[in-house]
This record gives sequence, structure tokens and C-alpha cells, in this order.
Amino acid sequence: MARRRASSNKMRLLPLIAATYFMVSGGPYGLEDIIGEAGYWRALLLLALVPLVWSLPTSLMVGELASAVPEEGGYYCWVKRALGGFWGFQEAWLSMAASVFDMAIYPVIFVLYLGRLEPAWTAGSRGTWWALAVVMLCAAWNLRGARAVGEGSVGLFCLLLSPFVVLTAVGLWKGLTGQHGSGAFGGSSMLRAPAAGADFAGAVSVTLWNYMGWDNASTVAQEVKNPQRNYPRAMLSAAVLVALTYVLPLAAVALVGIPAEQFSTGAWTDAAREVVGPWLALCVVLGGTINGFGMFNALMMSYTRVPYALAEEGLLPKVVARRTQAGVPWVSVLLCSTAWALALRMSFERLISIDLVLYGAALVLEFVALVVLRVKEPELRRPFKVPGGLWGAVATGVGPTLLIGFALWAARGERVAGLPALVFAAMVAAAGPLVYLAARRGKRERFQNQG
Repeated sequence: MARRRASSNKMRLLPLIAATYFMVSGGPYGLEDIIGEAGYWRALLLLALVPLVWSLPTSLMVGELASAVPEEGGYYCWVKRALGGFWGFQEAWLSMAASVFDMAIYPVIFVLYLGRLEPAWTAGSRGTWWALAVVMLCAAWNLRGARAVGEGSVGLFCLLLSPFVVLTAVGLWKGLTGQHGSGAFGGSSMLRAPAAGADFAGAVSVTLWNYMGWDNASTVAQEVKNPQRNYPRAMLSAAVLVALTYVLPLAAVALVGIPAEQFSTGAWTDAAREVVGPWLALCVVLGGTINGFGMFNALMMSYTRVPYALAEEGLLPKVVARRTQAGVPWVSVLLCSTAWALALRMSFERLISIDLVLYGAALVLEFVALVVLRVKEPELRRPFKVPGGLWGAVATGVGPTLLIGFALWAARGERVAGLPALVFAAMVAAAGPLVYLAARRGKRERFQNQG
């Protein structure tokens, strides 16, 4: 009976696409700094080319590994199978460490946009309570199961993007018909150079951050209907959706003539007001709250399966592996929710470089696992396969690895807690082997106590 209920609670293709979209993107919110730092032409070039060098190879890799090894825990299981338990644990550690710097951002985004509706609602400590409410509501939603999260993501996707559909349509129409004139925007800004002091390297890092997370959906493989068939389709479909929902709104506001230097966080609201009217600006603000909530909700589903997989291996206490009848690892959901709630007061909005370094290291391990499994297990059934044979698999990881290297170079001057950002990230990563030794010791002690 429990198995039947768990089977009926599995995600289908469309909810998987929507959940993946939120794990990666959450809409055009977050692109403003790319426009302001790089200018329109460079921003459009970045948003068009990065998917080819970063998103497409990563989605191909995820499509092959998720269909060949559709296990709960996703990328942790891939790396462990290919490289052994130590490196599998490092993959899990890097991903969970990155989540600390990533997950605190999204409730804050919700609060920032809610404050635009009515500043008094988020004044003082009220903002923290709203952020905590987001964590609690998402935990309750996740406890209903992966299917509930996926189907909810479909609805949130439609609500989130509807204002940008209007903004894009009106902006393109006004721009292509020449109705922008030389009014408030001072004519087209497509050919203008970026503002003085613009940071193109920083724009590249922000672009990578807006396109990362393709492997996150892999951790719920056992909660997806027909994962061998649906994962490759979901990855490629979501990659196209993310690129389109980034490029088209940006092209629309560029054609209307809004100066690129006016773009910074939250500028989509001002663009909607100028291009269409106050009512659309209000809708964009509401969409910003959906952005923060939807991303946190989908990513919670993803990250909470990693401690569950570790507990199944005995590297965490067995209690963490407890599931509900719907198949949800409820102890892991509650533990992760508590950890992220405690991090809400920490200011992580500027720590994209830390997130990129930790996530990037984990991603490189996944590309290595792709190649190693091709060599170790050539007979492994692969319903979807990266084309080009072994060298095709090797080539798939070249572009993302080079971009991660560029992100490391771009972050060389940033500082966190008085330390260079790269040193800080290296210290977090270096703690992984120590945590692994402690986990192995705990596993041995639990085994001896049971004996």
C-alpha cells in the first residue's frame, strides 16, 4: 500500500520541467546587474552564448547520468559510483555547503519585493518573520511530496512569467514600430557602450549564477515517473525555456530605449511602469515574491534528498533517512529547514562568487564521473547518451570547466569576512575530508553499537 501511494505521488514530465526551471532560474529577476555592468549588446551576447557553453553541456551530462543512474541522491550517487565513497561524500559536502550560501538569498528576495508593495510590512524585524514564514510554508509544501512541489511549480511558473509576457510583447511592438521616440528614455540604447566603471567579468559571473543548478533535479530521481525518459527531455526543455525567458525581455527593454546604466536590482519594476504602466509594475513586484518563494520551494526538494542519501549509506544517523508514506524524507526536510532559517540573518546576497566556486567544484566532479563511468561501465544501460562517444563525453565538460576557471579569476579581488573570497571558499571545501572522516567514524561506532 505504501509503495502504491508513493508511486502515485511521482512527478511527471511537465512538473519536472517547471521544478527544474525554478531550481535554475526563477525568471528574469537577477539579470538587472548583468545589463548594468555589461550593456545591452554584451548582456544579450552573454545570455545567448553561455547556454551553449554552460547550460547545454551540463543538461546533456545530467540527462545521461540521471537516466543511467536514476537513484535518490542524484549527483552524490553518480560520483560515488564512479570515483568511490570519499569523492561521493565531497560532492555531497560541496553541494550542501553551496546551499547555505544560496538558500538564504531567496526568502530575502521575497521580503525585498514584498517591501516594494508596502514598506511598513517588512520594516524592522518584520522582514525576518516574513522570511521565516517562507521557510516554514515551503517545508509544509515539501512534506506533501515531490509531485505537489512539481505541480505547484507549474502554477507558479505561469504566474511569475505572465507580467514579462506583457512587457516583452509591448516592448518589442513599441521598439520595432519606432514608438519609443526620444521621450523618457532618450531613444534606443542598444548601441550605447556600458556605463563607466562597468564590470564585464562580474557580469559573466552573474550570468553563470543565473544559469547554474541543472543537476539539482537529479536528487529526486526515485520520485519522478519514468526518470530514464523524462530527465533528458526535462533538462533540454528547461534549458530552452530559461534562455528564452532571459533573452526576450532583455531585448524588449533594449529596443524601447531604456538606458542600460539605469538597471540594477529591482529595475524590472521601473521598466514595466515606463513601458506599460503602474499596473504592470505591481504585477512584476508580485512576481518577485513568487520568484523567491518558488526557487526556495523547488531547491528545498532537491537539497533535502542529499542528507537522506548519506543517511542511507550510514554516513549520517539513520533517523535522517525516515520517510513519510508519500516518500518524503521528513527528518531531512526539517533539519535543512532549521539550518537555512538560522542563516536568514546572514548577508549572503553578495556571495555569488562563493556559491560559484563550491558549486563549480561539485559540477567538475560530475563531469569527471560522466567520463569515468563511460570507461568503467561501458555496458551500463544509458537510455540517453551524450553524442560523440568517449571523447564527446570529455568535450562536454571543457566549456563549463573553463567558465568556472574564469569565475575563479573574476573573484580574485573579492573578500569575505576579511579573507579573499577564494581562500574562504577553499577553507569550506577543505573541511570536506575532515567531515568525511568524522562521518566514517560515526558509522563505525553505530555499527559496533548495533553489534
